[in-house]
Amino acid sequence: MYGCQQILIHADKELKSILEFICSESNKLSNCAIYYARQIWFKAKRYINKFELNNELKSNRHFQVLYSQAAQQVCGSVYESFASFKQLNALYRRGELADKPKPPKYRKDGFNLITYPKQALKLKDGQIRIPLGSLVKTWFKLDSFTLPMPSNLRFENIKELKILPRNRCFYAEFVYKNDAIKSDVDKSKVLGIDHGINNWLSCVSNVGTSFIVDGKHVKSLNRWYNKQVATIKENKSQGFWSNKLATLTEKRNRQIRDAINKTARIVLNHCLNNRIGRVVFGWGQGIKKEINLGKKRNQQFVQIPTARLKERIEQLCQQYGIEFVETEEANTSAASFVDGDTLPKHGEKPEGWKSSGRRVKRGLFRTAMNWYINADCNGAANIMGKVSTTLGLDLSGVSRGALTHPTRIYVWVTAKKKRSDAALARRVASF
Repeated sequence: MYGCQQILIHADKELKSILEFICSESNKLSNCAIYYARQIWFKAKRYINKFELNNELKSNRHFQVLYSQAAQQVCGSVYESFASFKQLNALYRRGELADKPKPPKYRKDGFNLITYPKQALKLKDGQIRIPLGSLVKTWFKLDSFTLPMPSNLRFENIKELKILPRNRCFYAEFVYKNDAIKSDVDKSKVLGIDHGINNWLSCVSNVGTSFIVDGKHVKSLNRWYNKQVATIKENKSQGFWSNKLATLTEKRNRQIRDAINKTARIVLNHCLNNRIGRVVFGWGQGIKKEINLGKKRNQQFVQIPTARLKERIEQLCQQYGIEFVETEEANTSAASFVDGDTLPKHGEKPEGWKSSGRRVKRGLFRTAMNWYINADCNGAANIMGKVSTTLGLDLSGVSRGALTHPTRIYVWVTAKKKRSDAALARRVASF
């Protein structure tokens, strides 16, 4: 299995010019490849093959400006997008896809990522040498540039290096081999996860534990970001962008990336500490797409990237030998886990189906036995119930206390909150 690490490139004027040049040429080469593939599709009514783009564009100026293997990677990404288009067309013809797919569109003027495989890289004096194309050497008498080697990685383990242009910054993404870690876990112990907004992740296990990862801070970051963007873009033309917008977006993206990594690590550590060998994640694609967060209608909500969080949890589970299971979450919020309600799949609810309990108010669920439990924990327990028969899970260990009083975990705890808690402890001790 492979991992990746992104590092911000602190480029001087010369290095920044090189990065802007090669990423701009990558963008132009990508459009050339898309043009050729689209013409083949529209005129010949066929799909390009894997090596056709390389053979056709090898005499292209933008291809020759880039290092040959990097240029081939750009053409390969275009081929992959048309291969995906081909598969979607097949699904549409079989009636398994509602909307007719369209061929990939051209990229706008700007930068595109560029990938260098390990064979193209060399390490010398702690610097990674990255080659440039033959035309660059002819034009500018420049055949390569260097980036510092990360101290926490071994050059032997690196598989490829990507230059990522993002919000007027450049990142170096190192893809490296990640060895699996043996962990003492039990597959009969399972953790069910229900995702939301205020409660980002609600987790319940069959070993009597439960916790909720608070999502209000992340939601607040998104809301404040949207408010600032709406203010800056007011009365501006379509597609307006500026250095301030790029700075705001980059800051917000870094905060979200930090929250994703920390939240995924919280889930993993809980599994390792309790020897939980399975994670069941409830996922309903597009169900929670639209949420009203404010009174101003011109403020748009940027979706909280729970899909990226799910992928990060899955990566960590694979690394530590924990089985990751994804299941649909239809009717898990409505059904009562305590009362053993059935859990019909999405669109297959039988006529007359009714939950034994009901949601009293937001966050509180009342069962048929008049127990008041956390509504999101009830959903997480039902998510385990969705696959309990298939995986042979014993859910008798899900306790009433776990459903009623989950531990709330905050991704970020500010220094002010720590001081206030310490002050409260001193006041209590003084009595």
